Amino acid sequence: MTPEDWTQTLTAGPLLGIAAASIAVLLVLIIWLKMHAFVALILVSLLTAVATGIPIGSVVPVMTGGFGTTLASVALLVALGAMLGRLVETSGGAKVLADFLIDKFGEKRAPFALGLASLIFGFPIFFDAGLVVMLPIVFAVARRLGGSVLLYGLPVAGAFSVMHIYVPPHPGPVAATELLGASIGTVLAVGLVVAIPTWYVTAYLYGKLMGNRISLPVPSILGEADDGAIKNPPSFATVVSILLLPLVLIFANTGLDALRVSGTVDGDALWVQTLRALGQTPVALLVTLLVATYVLGRRRGKSGSAIEKIVDSALGPVASVILITGAGGMFGGVLRASGIGDALADVLGDLGVPVIVAGFLIAAILRVAQGSATVALTTAAGLIAPAVAAGDYSSIQLATVTVAVAAGSVVLSHVNDSGFWLVGRFFDMDVKTTFKTWTVMETLIGLMGFAIAVAIFSIV
Repeated sequence: MTPEDWTQTLTAGPLLGIAAASIAVLLVLIIWLKMHAFVALILVSLLTAVATGIPIGSVVPVMTGGFGTTLASVALLVALGAMLGRLVETSGGAKVLADFLIDKFGEKRAPFALGLASLIFGFPIFFDAGLVVMLPIVFAVARRLGGSVLLYGLPVAGAFSVMHIYVPPHPGPVAATELLGASIGTVLAVGLVVAIPTWYVTAYLYGKLMGNRISLPVPSILGEADDGAIKNPPSFATVVSILLLPLVLIFANTGLDALRVSGTVDGDALWVQTLRALGQTPVALLVTLLVATYVLGRRRGKSGSAIEKIVDSALGPVASVILITGAGGMFGGVLRASGIGDALADVLGDLGVPVIVAGFLIAAILRVAQGSATVALTTAAGLIAPAVAAGDYSSIQLATVTVAVAAGSVVLSHVNDSGFWLVGRFFDMDVKTTFKTWTVMETLIGLMGFAIAVAIFSIV
């Protein structure tokens, strides 16, 4: 029997109990028994699949399907981003950017400067790709100024998170906008109104608080810093141009897609398809890596073998990140295949509360249950779409409902969310510390975003 032919017979109650038990077992294995997270995630995914009644013959395909789907979206971005980051680091480019930011904003406002740059960079680029590219600059600033890496890393991770969750052209808000019949331009405007103050409070100020409370050294995951003087470092303009290249390519893809939908350009034209292909995130990062290989390597006198060793040195440390993130996606994939999302949808479909509150709650519960923010967002939007269509809502109110659902989809990131492992491993945090920092920050991002959305909905 294939997963498509199988129908879940368990109700929401038993499924929720199994999900809660599986998460508890996973935490015991990792935190108390010190089992490696990769092995623990595979083991618990297997046990959860069997416990929820997935046909035995389909257990492994479901597991590998979740693993492969996550790797398809993460592995290329993390690997290419790590290579690019290592080139920027070893060429002295990260130090150049760190020195510029500190000189312009001052040492005390360096975390703010890093977060502000990430907000801009995060407008068109996905969370994981943007984070990997910014990490060498974050680590360079942290090494120069000292203090916990969280002081500089949380504002950056939070910036990419709020943009990815609240602001089109990211896939979650775009899909929810279409399902709820909102205007993409209005959602963009409302999303920015929500995202910017939310980032300032829940990522920048919270990052300062946790950076002072939890002391974490700069990780060596992207390689050790070269403490000696780097000969002929690249200029500030050169480094910024390289880092902006993927942003420009991705933004061109987004813009052309909008023009195609509006009928302004012919979407079948070869030049449109070519530019859009170049703007796909993996291709954009590949192009940027090739440019960086020449500009930061060959042009500065490095041999091909030296450049090859530099980029190869970036892959070993991030292999663990990629595999654990993929295993986290496997666990989430098993929970989704078990039908827990569908069971919850049946129970939560008619809550008898205002539609903006119902959207937030449904998305939040689905997020906790199966891990994927995008799945939670699109599922919740689809569930409340009939109620939204039946109501008499203004364009701004429709946008705020969309943003409120997005807010619910980001809260309580935990062990079934691949992003939980990505951030935890990049900042070299154990599971407890990741809960205290990343999970709390994501929850605050969701709660504050929801509060702003409700306030706008009530006023207009």
